[in-house]
Amino acid sequence: MNEKQGMSTHDSLKAVSYKLFQVISDELGVNTAYVTERGPTAMKVISSFNKDHYIIPEGYAVDYDGTYCRLIIQSDQEAMRTNNLGSFTLTKDLEVTPQLEVKGFLGVTLRDFYGEVFGTLCVMDKEEKEFSDQDIHFLKQMADVLSYVIHLDNTLADIELLSVPIIPIKKGLAILSLQGNINEVRSQKIMEDTLHYAADKGIHSFVIDLSQLRLLENQFPDVLKNLVSGLNVMGVQVMMTGLPPWLVQMPGVSEHLSQLKTEYVADIESALNKIGYKLEK
Repeated sequence: MNEKQGMSTHDSLKAVSYKLFQVISDELGVNTAYVTERGPTAMKVISSFNKDHYIIPEGYAVDYDGTYCRLIIQSDQEAMRTNNLGSFTLTKDLEVTPQLEVKGFLGVTLRDFYGEVFGTLCVMDKEEKEFSDQDIHFLKQMADVLSYVIHLDNTLADIELLSVPIIPIKKGLAILSLQGNINEVRSQKIMEDTLHYAADKGIHSFVIDLSQLRLLENQFPDVLKNLVSGLNVMGVQVMMTGLPPWLVQMPGVSEHLSQLKTEYVADIESALNKIGYKLEK
């Protein structure tokens, strides 16, 4: 029962789906509602709601070929419904059916913002349930709402990844590439993550690349001064690269830079060479 290891933890999807599950349960008269994510070989339940009977736990995973989700995703209507899973031709012989001991079932494909299959949104009940075309339409509308939330989670994960891009080079040596604008919140994260990383990894040399830096409202980021000072106190050698001419020429920037206890070199390769690390071609 393998599962996809994505960067996103889908915190927003879980929070929103929890709120929608109660609405879905009341509207369709079902005990259980859940969202699954499709992995390379398995479907995993990432959020679930069980009203009276505990049927589907979070983290429950089933090999893809043996799931109802496969039948949903492969359906021309991107939906599957039955009043009794135990007697329905497509599901009665699946191993999971007697394990769950449920009858009424409805599921629809859950896609992300770009139309790629993410997983499924499903409901089930221990009693037989007749689901109408209107019920399918309703559940698909709920899936559309969740698709936007999936996009939000993925975007936040990308931002988190880019917020403090530390690149390990070898033991004791790393590069911090400061990209884009740096606001107050991001400054705090850069400070915390970089200093913790230096301590945890035993870093003795940090190369800070500024080639992709953008100034927020033309204000030089104080985090650079605080970061260099913090690394200096920890005994870490700091070198800065990639200073663009427009940045150096801005009023007050040269003064800020001159106050930093660091060396300045043209590019990352030059910084690594000065430290004693040679790039092989």
